[in-house]
Amino acid sequence: MFFTDKELRRNKMLKYIKEILKVALPAVGEMVLYMLIWIFDTMMVGHYGGKLGVSAVSLSSELIYTFINILMGMGLSIAMTSIIARAMGNKNTSLGKSYANQGIKIGIIISVIVTLTFFIFAEKILKIANAGEEILETAVAYMRICCSGMFFYMCANMLNGIFRGCKDTRTPLYGAIVMNIVNLTFDYLLIFGRYGFPELGIRGAAVATAGAQICYFIFIFSRIKKLPFKLSLSEKINTKEIKNIIKLTIPSAMQEGASSISRLLGVMMVMTLGSLSFSANQIAITIESVSFMPGWGFAVACTALVGHSVGERDFKKAKSYADVSALLSAIIMGFFSIIFLFFSKELVSLFIKKGEIEVIQLGSMCLMIGAAQQIPMAIDMVLAGALKGSGDTKTPFKIAFFCNWIVRLPLMFYFIYLKKMSITYFWVITSIQWYLESMILIYKYRKKFKAMIKKSN
Repeated sequence: MFFTDKELRRNKMLKYIKEILKVALPAVGEMVLYMLIWIFDTMMVGHYGGKLGVSAVSLSSELIYTFINILMGMGLSIAMTSIIARAMGNKNTSLGKSYANQGIKIGIIISVIVTLTFFIFAEKILKIANAGEEILETAVAYMRICCSGMFFYMCANMLNGIFRGCKDTRTPLYGAIVMNIVNLTFDYLLIFGRYGFPELGIRGAAVATAGAQICYFIFIFSRIKKLPFKLSLSEKINTKEIKNIIKLTIPSAMQEGASSISRLLGVMMVMTLGSLSFSANQIAITIESVSFMPGWGFAVACTALVGHSVGERDFKKAKSYADVSALLSAIIMGFFSIIFLFFSKELVSLFIKKGEIEVIQLGSMCLMIGAAQQIPMAIDMVLAGALKGSGDTKTPFKIAFFCNWIVRLPLMFYFIYLKKMSITYFWVITSIQWYLESMILIYKYRKKFKAMIKKSN
């Protein structure tokens, strides 16, 4: 049977889509499940404690997960995915194993330091973050209880990076399902005191979170036998490989840091506008976060697939994976932008008491503005993942640093902190940042892969 060039291109495209979805869909599902925990946490806390409860939990969670994402989720974990994917793509299983075992040692040290820091200095950290007196005591208690599960959560994230590097995105997904079931079940039981359980309120939400994270780690750890190599803490320290991991980790962590710390400083500035603006903003961010979970999922898959292709020295295939991943991500997140635009008020109403009319109105306005940033955000995430998969973690960091610290933060400082403008300015400025970041990243991505393909010919 003979095919025309057009048919061959179409078949090749369908093959890429099938391979991408095979790796991406479990990753997307995992990210969505993470966000569902945050969403239902916020909903239950909002219905139990109103805007003060939402403010206490949101601020504590924002601080905790900002640093976990910087150091582990988008730092070491992404570096492990990239470096192991390239080793496996090059059919060098022993090298992949060695990097995995060195990475585990680094991950345990980071997890211990972060957990102890948040537990010991919880009150000081929250005061630095401008936590008001009305929420400080509750926020401190929530943060310290969450610390009992933080070490296990970070270690599970580290192991997930290894699984993804081996193209296994299902194990992290199954772990996220376990965590969701445990967390949401005990949220309901312990926040409201159902079926004979004590009514612990906000503290109950923290206990549910910590317990779920421990169960999450136990499940992920039980699956390490599924890896194509054996993990062991007793393997001799290899300073060269540790340096290579750190060399990839630092720019990746700094990229997330440039974005997350900028976002955190923005949240601290929003705190100065009062609890009304802060709670409306946090609810809108929580809802919007559902949309960019698919973006993160496709970015993680793109990092793994591009890494494998680069390991095989097939740079054209690597670029095709990135292009198709970006297109699929943009379509899905574009769909969410339509939902945010037309159903913003209904969505915000799910997260707060019906009497909080001002919060609902302000939150829905923020969400409608957020609809405009979905597509550039999708492209940005996936192409940054493609560059990381190729071993380039510096370019995404430089772009994120410029757009967040040179563009976004000064505008936030002027309009939000100094001028005390409406919280909607926060969302307009963020949209500007995402459009600028995606345009620069598209240019750098095309230039990088064009040079790689030309060099290989």
